[in-house]
Amino acid sequence: MTGTGSVRIMDVAAPTSLGPGRLVVDAAENPSAVLWLGHGASGGIGATDLAVLAAELPGQGITVARYEQPWRVAGRRVGPRPAALDIAWRETAPLVEQIAGGLPVVVGGRSAGARVACRTAASVDAVAVVCLAFPLHPPGRPEKSRLSELLTPDVPVLVLQGERDTFGTAATLAAEVGAAVGAAEVGTRRGIRVIAVPGADHGMKVLASSPLNARAVAELLTSSVAGFIREVT
Repeated sequence: MTGTGSVRIMDVAAPTSLGPGRLVVDAAENPSAVLWLGHGASGGIGATDLAVLAAELPGQGITVARYEQPWRVAGRRVGPRPAALDIAWRETAPLVEQIAGGLPVVVGGRSAGARVACRTAASVDAVAVVCLAFPLHPPGRPEKSRLSELLTPDVPVLVLQGERDTFGTAATLAAEVGAAVGAAEVGTRRGIRVIAVPGADHGMKVLASSPLNARAVAELLTSSVAGFIREVT
């Protein structure tokens, strides 16, 4: 455990039936909520957007717990099938609840981690979901949609999606969500909010010619997620 100002950084082993996972917790001094984040299929918890939230949100009273799946801890380059990701995530939920100490838990992640969070939100008693770069379609395969996963949670969902994301742009995602929710029985759904990240790709990276630079993207991610968590908790 190390300390940076009022933030405690904890590295916590997370045993599962699929092998040991890992939680890196950036703990706020007086938290009001916990944001539990998973990583993508080709990167780890050091991804730019995950690292930004871990660095900035504790100062706003939100503890951030980044979860490293067992396959990453084991040093493998390729992740398992979605069902295995869900198993490890669910088996880590009691540890996250212990860290939260009764505080509301918002789940989320980037790309594949966002899919896991959506699929398992109900089973881990999440109060909301944050999706960073939700992979709506594999690149070049618009006929293969993962929209049903995004529509699964019955709690509020925030999606931050790049305008240049090859897995589905913000405009495409918003249009497909709108069409699906408008045509379906909404039931207990409380809404899916899509925020476009101008000029950003799937990794939330921008070009020199993009309307926002990297710092402005980081500020947009932080303010959007912090505001959403305050609203839902």
